[in-house]
Amino acid sequence: MGRARGAWCGPWAAGALLVAVVAGGFGLYWFQPWRLWQDETVREALPEVTAPASAPPAEAPSGATAAPPPAGPTVLASGELISHEHPTSGTVTFVRLADGSHVVRLEGLDTSNGPDLRVWLTDAPVKEGRAGWHVFDDGRYVSLGRLKGNKGSQNYPVPEDVDPSRYTSVSIWCDRFDVSFGAAELARA
Repeated sequence: MGRARGAWCGPWAAGALLVAVVAGGFGLYWFQPWRLWQDETVREALPEVTAPASAPPAEAPSGATAAPPPAGPTVLASGELISHEHPTSGTVTFVRLADGSHVVRLEGLDTSNGPDLRVWLTDAPVKEGRAGWHVFDDGRYVSLGRLKGNKGSQNYPVPEDVDPSRYTSVSIWCDRFDVSFGAAELARA
């Protein structure tokens, strides 16, 4: 009996315990399982940006009349989110603001929380089921930043150097595990 107790208390047992604690700590850091039960709700209004008053009016070519800029936001494309790795719902709209800038707006978003979630504007096709989980990093994509919350309505500014016509979908992308939580195909308005 003394020998069995000594085997459990020896240096191998202490080393195995240390490895188990370090592996457990790393696993908790990497997977962050508690986030699945933590909801973050964001309620942002669509920005109402007006054109700068100091800009001189552009001259129209001879024989043509200048069209006035839109008075408010204009929806260029929209789509419904579908589920991929996690149940996801809501709508996505690609909006041009009155000042010419663009935002991607998520409305009524409802998805799981997770580690390192991003909003990606992509050129990948949206596929149902497991076939759509990993396609969004295969082609061209632009990260619009971290997902502000896994529920609610929120806006993501599109960088000025991004050509909106080159992108056809939006993905809620988990950068840590290279998988889409959900995505929407953008249908032009």
